[in-house]
Amino acid sequence: MTIRTSLIVGLAVVTLAAAGCGGKSGNASGRTGDDGVKAGPGVTTDKITVGALTDLTGVYASLGKSLTQSQRLYYDQLNAAGGVCGREIELLVRDHGYDVQKGVSAYTEIAPKVVGISQVIGSPIVSAVLPRLAEDEMLVIPAAWPSSLLDQEYVQIVGGTYDIEMINGIDFLLERKGLEKGDRIGHIYFEGEYGENALAGSRYAAGKAGLTLVEQKIKPTDTDMTAQVTALKSAGVTAILLSAGPKQAASLAGVAAAGGFAVPIVANNPGYTPQLLGTPAAGALEKNFYLVNEFQAPNSNAPGMKALTSAYKAKYPGQTLDNGVSFGYVAAKVFGEALKDACAAKDLTRKGILKAHRAETAFDSGGIAAPLDFSKVGQVGTRQSFIQRPDAKAEGGLVTVGEPLTSQLATGYPIP
Repeated sequence: MTIRTSLIVGLAVVTLAAAGCGGKSGNASGRTGDDGVKAGPGVTTDKITVGALTDLTGVYASLGKSLTQSQRLYYDQLNAAGGVCGREIELLVRDHGYDVQKGVSAYTEIAPKVVGISQVIGSPIVSAVLPRLAEDEMLVIPAAWPSSLLDQEYVQIVGGTYDIEMINGIDFLLERKGLEKGDRIGHIYFEGEYGENALAGSRYAAGKAGLTLVEQKIKPTDTDMTAQVTALKSAGVTAILLSAGPKQAASLAGVAAAGGFAVPIVANNPGYTPQLLGTPAAGALEKNFYLVNEFQAPNSNAPGMKALTSAYKAKYPGQTLDNGVSFGYVAAKVFGEALKDACAAKDLTRKGILKAHRAETAFDSGGIAAPLDFSKVGQVGTRQSFIQRPDAKAEGGLVTVGEPLTSQLATGYPIP
């Protein structure tokens, strides 16, 4: 995290704390309706309101759009099946444009109105609202995967974490791409929580495998990877890890190919979007680029993925099937299943929903992701990853390489 971002987050937390002094928006005194169901904020006799703090106008606007559309799809399906406890689910969406202060303001506005939040894009936004989550007793699912959030009782990471992804990525390079003990491997990463958490994983795996890691820190505003490619080529690396965004992925692959530097590139899941296959870097990406992901590619034969792909295309014809679609849908289903279990226990308070969620030890997404264990605060729900590569002919521009991967390195990794 940069000094500037740290200051913004700090100011946002102070602002948020001040805004919270006027009264708690948490469970307060739960009320019991005529149906015998205890209810709290965001729950009426006929409606349950779930929040979404997304990015529709900022740097992750395409991801935010896909996430929000897939979550609306899930809640529409849930409502068509009768809702939860006879109540319709409503998704209350606010766009923060990936601006911390806007995110804090949006949280302050919707917190009294929602039962929980099934989407928050951005680690900085999540960090800024953390002080209120324990007070509000509200389950939140971030579209961010740093291991630092694992010990937060009210925050649920759905999938693996950035460090686990990089560990499995290095194992893939060792097993499938000829990487050997004594080799040098590069890692280009964003400054801040995302990149530094991924770096923790690559450092661990490199140390265990006897590799030398050559680190290249960049800012999100750095979109030309020429200097980094030059440095890594001079260092003699035989593979490159990337923990950055799609623009950096396109530049890295294109610059390396143009310079005759044909080494495999392995990126974390936020580092690719199928729109890159419409750029000049498409050929280089299809040849040497790999993505570590916790969710099946859209062309997967997994029953849940096939059903999701069909339903999404029917509801949003012509829209891109990217990683946001699968993650958004699974995250909404995680929240929906917690609501259904809380309904069965006749407790739709925020505490009741969290309790129901934390009892889940093998969440089934129909094969879109590995079974997920949400019962252990401080532990990752899965250490399994899919290795995927770009393919312009495939649905969603991705195909999976081999079987799902849970490396011995990842299994033995102690979560920091």
